[in-house]
Amino acid sequence: MMIRPFRALGASRRSPAPEDIGEDDALGGVRALQLVDAFEEQGSGWFWQTDREGRITYLSRKVAERVSARNGAAGAALTSLFQIDSDSPETERTLGFHLSSRTSFKEYSVRAVDGDADRWWSISGRPLIDANGNFQGFVGWGSDLTAKRRSEAEITRLALFDGLTGLANRQRMNLALDQTLAQIGIGYRTAALLLLDLDRFKAVNDTLGHQTGDALLKQVAQRLTRAVGDAGLVGRQGGDEFKVIVPSEADRAKLAVLADAIITALSQPYFIAGSSISIGCSIGIAVAPEDGQDSDTIVRSADLALYAAKGSGRGVHRFFREEMLDDARSRKQLEDDLRHALVADQFHLVYQPLVSTRDESIVGYETLLRWQHPERGAISPADFVPIAEECGMIEAIGSWVLRRACSDAACWPETVRVAVNVSPIQFANPALPAIVASALANSGIAPERLELEITESVFVTDGASTDAMFASLKGLGVRLSLDDFGTGYSSLGYLRRAPFDKIKIDRSFVCGAAVPGNRNAAIIRAIVTLAETLGMETTAEGVETQDEIAVIRDLGCTSIQGWVYGKAVSQADVLAQSAGGRVAAAPVGHRVSRAARSKVLRWAMLEVGGSSGEVRIRNLSPNGVMIDGIEFPAGATGMAVRLDLGDGRRVEGIVRWAEGSRAGVEFAHPVALDSHAARSAAGRARAG
Repeated sequence: MMIRPFRALGASRRSPAPEDIGEDDALGGVRALQLVDAFEEQGSGWFWQTDREGRITYLSRKVAERVSARNGAAGAALTSLFQIDSDSPETERTLGFHLSSRTSFKEYSVRAVDGDADRWWSISGRPLIDANGNFQGFVGWGSDLTAKRRSEAEITRLALFDGLTGLANRQRMNLALDQTLAQIGIGYRTAALLLLDLDRFKAVNDTLGHQTGDALLKQVAQRLTRAVGDAGLVGRQGGDEFKVIVPSEADRAKLAVLADAIITALSQPYFIAGSSISIGCSIGIAVAPEDGQDSDTIVRSADLALYAAKGSGRGVHRFFREEMLDDARSRKQLEDDLRHALVADQFHLVYQPLVSTRDESIVGYETLLRWQHPERGAISPADFVPIAEECGMIEAIGSWVLRRACSDAACWPETVRVAVNVSPIQFANPALPAIVASALANSGIAPERLELEITESVFVTDGASTDAMFASLKGLGVRLSLDDFGTGYSSLGYLRRAPFDKIKIDRSFVCGAAVPGNRNAAIIRAIVTLAETLGMETTAEGVETQDEIAVIRDLGCTSIQGWVYGKAVSQADVLAQSAGGRVAAAPVGHRVSRAARSKVLRWAMLEVGGSSGEVRIRNLSPNGVMIDGIEFPAGATGMAVRLDLGDGRRVEGIVRWAEGSRAGVEFAHPVALDSHAARSAAGRARAG
């Protein structure tokens, strides 16, 4: 593909006459050509030359073979072999412009018009003028840019794509969101942003290791990409958070379908290294421009929607609503108030008794934190404890609770223990044993009188550090109690690992244990047997009715905690109870367990004899209902009635009592409460 002779670059403009060329000059010329050939064959550089019309008169063989596989390079126009990269910033003019204007150019990025399109070169050239000042064509040189281009492409890929999953990374997603929103600003287009957070991923990552966690994220990325398809751009924000940008879509019904498809896809079991892993997904959705016209606003809106989805039990999607912003502001205000509450002495403690099933003596009290806000009044721990955990206040509050509880217990009988809850965040703090030791020393109570209640969530952290923490706490002589037993993922494994002194049986197993046919009693018996085998005590939580006391006692539980023995009381009340020495408790709750009731307010049709009328349903249970709205005659007790409960089914019943416009009806056959309770919201809306 070469045309000879090749005039060496930089040769004199005046061509020497043959008689002027000596033997040394001839040898030098041959040597120069040899060096050029070696350079062309071994290096990345190459040369080219054209005539006055811009047709190739010389082109290094290795380049000629790549740019013109079918036609020879000789005689071809330079512009027919190479095309300039128009996106290259250094490209100001076309090759044709420089050839026609006879001007130099330098380091233009080009590739083959017909040939190896994946290869790039840098090309430079200048006009060739003879000794008489006549234009003879162009002479130039070039170098291979392919390796550089590939390296730059890889750098770009690493800068814009997530290295683990291959999805767009945070930077690229931010750029894409900015571009999408900019298009909305100049037209009437829309877009949606979906923020995703994996549920239970942290537990997988911590218990099975980061290698398994990384493999899980790769599979999540693949499923997410398939679920979204061509509908939008999928990216990873970092950790277990993902983002989907859906351009030109504002139909909430379609977005809901997409979100549900994603949740379903990501919630199917994963199989990694022989293990079956189940996680979930929560999604927050914001639609532009309705929920925001710039990146910061639309991301904030989607994040608030995601927060709401997590608060709704996870595994669901939620669209942004304006009241979510109000809730966020309220949480922020509550957080600010919470930081002030501790120093302003707005917290106080109350104590709920733990009663022995053997003789109904109070063997201990569980410490419960209360916050009396100066303006809002009493604020539930369910509202402020999660905020304290999120804003980093829980450790300071927890330390205060521990010190105050130990100080209060120092005034109790020495046979009465004090139980204090320890959050997973506190448990993960290496300083916890020192904080406990300080509280014991300052109060002077015996270590065995302090019982630390720990939930199963502490076990999601590294096993070695967890075991070390348990060993340190037991070394202080305090008691350890496993709280809410049965609500986690692998409770038996925890019992094998941790040195607990007590198991607290969650109230979900206690509730209804005295109702005939309920299986909770069998579950409690199994837990008690397990605890006795391991040398542990048991406390039944959430006992509310007196008939449950006998059941819990017969099942072998060591102690009982719940409203059946009254609500939590202040330190002054505890001292009053223990003034006589032995602290005894008397049950004050309902005597008999009742089937669950659903508080509703909706209309139904009542048939009595041959007449019918509209009544209101107030309380609904599987066995009966309380109604009002009509005057019942004297002697209505025992009267047969028929009720249409609103779902098309008619239920037979008997009036068991009647007072004025109210009456209680017992169903002839139990009804499914769930189907009616699910409609109660709609009923309340109609009644309102």
